[in-house]
Amino acid sequence: MVILGADLHKRSHTVVVIDETGRKLAEKTVGATVEGHLELRRWAAAWRERRWALEDCRHLSRRLEADLVRAGEHVVRVPPKLMAGARRSAREPGKSDPIDALAVARAALREPDLPTATLEGPERELRLLVDHREDLVGERTRHEARLRWYLVELGVPEPAPRSLGRTTTQTALEAALAGRTEPVARFARALLARIIELTGAIRVLEREIESFARSFAPTLLALPGCGPLTAAKLVGEAAGIGRFRSKEAFARHNGSAPVPVWSGNTVRHRLSRGGNRQLNAALHRIAITQMRIDGRGRTYLDHRRTAGDTKTEAIRALRRRISDEVFRRMRHDEALRATERAPLATAA
Repeated sequence: MVILGADLHKRSHTVVVIDETGRKLAEKTVGATVEGHLELRRWAAAWRERRWALEDCRHLSRRLEADLVRAGEHVVRVPPKLMAGARRSAREPGKSDPIDALAVARAALREPDLPTATLEGPERELRLLVDHREDLVGERTRHEARLRWYLVELGVPEPAPRSLGRTTTQTALEAALAGRTEPVARFARALLARIIELTGAIRVLEREIESFARSFAPTLLALPGCGPLTAAKLVGEAAGIGRFRSKEAFARHNGSAPVPVWSGNTVRHRLSRGGNRQLNAALHRIAITQMRIDGRGRTYLDHRRTAGDTKTEAIRALRRRISDEVFRRMRHDEALRATERAPLATAA
């Protein structure tokens, strides 16, 4: 068995082959094109038992990974932090594409339980929708901040916070700015027109995301405190809950699992600052919402406070509990989708 570690760039891919002892056997650099991917596969055919290891930077590895998986190759994803550690411990100093590819391969050799790459499914589409909505919301927020300063300069009453996305507020501002010829007024009208345009696009995306989430993750949506946008964020960022072997692995990935920092007889844990922060933020939103509206969440929080936890520690514990429940519900939704596909496959 050999491992082919790849260092990926926008225009080129460098692959290094190692054996089971970590000894370098060969290296090759090709263009980051379909033809280059075919050339890599022909070259790799010299080793019958092989495993590919790609650094998990999806914007660079997506095309090569998909081509290899479609060809029936076994591909694993190597987190960048593992590759960096392997490179620092290598005997050869410096940094180059072959050195990085060798570090990826040796990290994959050292870690036997790396996630296996699969073809992207609907989760990818849902994540694209959520990311694009967040981009538009960010752009609208920047325009709103500039517009508010223009309104102050023009002497127009400033709208209430978070109200510039409302139709009534936008209509009132259009009337207040109409007929004014100062440059600042012209710029304010242009910004307001862009805000109105962005608001319409955001609402269309939100309806699409909500429809997608309700059909794709109904069990997750039934969790108290989890709305369509939060459910879509969880599904998109998890990128397939089946790739996590347990709820503990999922908690470690999303940063809700505490980190042990103890020695001897003193057992202590501290907050994890790692993991997927987008997932962590989604879990935090659910926890904060449950504190207000869900009786079980409030009861659990009060129980932790009674046991001596601070409010912050109690919220962290609730977030970890929610992580396990999210994992269970996403697994259930995945099983439902598999059941729905099975009759179709049988009929075909």
